[in-house]
Amino acid sequence: MKKSLLAILICCAAIMSAFVLKGPLNTDTLPIGSTAPMQDYKLNYPSSEKHETLKSLAQENGLLVIFSCNTCPFVVAWEDRYNDLDALANDNKIGMVLVNSNEAKRDGDDAPNKMLVHRREQKYSMPYLIDGNHLMADAFGAKTTPHVFLFDKDMKLAYEGAIDDNYKSKDAATKHYLADAIKELGAGKAVTVKTSPAKGCSIKRVNK
Repeated sequence: MKKSLLAILICCAAIMSAFVLKGPLNTDTLPIGSTAPMQDYKLNYPSSEKHETLKSLAQENGLLVIFSCNTCPFVVAWEDRYNDLDALANDNKIGMVLVNSNEAKRDGDDAPNKMLVHRREQKYSMPYLIDGNHLMADAFGAKTTPHVFLFDKDMKLAYEGAIDDNYKSKDAATKHYLADAIKELGAGKAVTVKTSPAKGCSIKRVNK
C-alpha cells in the first residue's frame, strides 16, 4: 500500500513539476569538466549560524553535492541511498553534502526547522545545508531534487545526473551511476559514465 501511494505521488510530482517552478531557470547545467563554482560560498546549517563551503567539505579525492529537499516524492524514494553513498564516498576520500535550494518553500515544507526534523528522522550522516536564494543551484544549473554533481580531486565535474536507474527501489537498480563514479574517482580512474538524466521535482525558485 505504501509503495502504491508513493508511486502515485511520484507520478503526480512528475506531471506537476513543470507548472510549479518559481522563476525561470535560463542557465545550462554545469558541463562535465567544469570547475566547481562558488567554492567559498557559505551554505548555512538550518540549526545555527554555522556554515560550510565547498572547500571545507571537499576531501582528498573530491566532493559529492546533491541538491535535495524534504518532501519531493523522488527524494523520498531515493534518500534511503544517501547514507550508503556517504559511507562509500568517505571510504574513497570524497566529501558529501545535501543542499536545499527550495527558496520558494522556505516558509513552508523546506523551512529550516522542518529540515532539522527531516534530517533527524532520516538519520542523515552528511550535512544538510541551506542555499540561500538558490544562488548555488543557479550557478550549477541544478534542475531537480535530487540532482547529483560529483567533483574530482581538482574540483572538476566528473559526473552529473541521477543516483541510479531506479528511484523506486535500490534493490531493483541495475545501473549504479553515482556509486560507480565514486569508486572510479577513489581508484584514481576517469569516470566511465559521466552523465545521466536527472529525475525529480523542480527546484522551487523565487522570482527575482
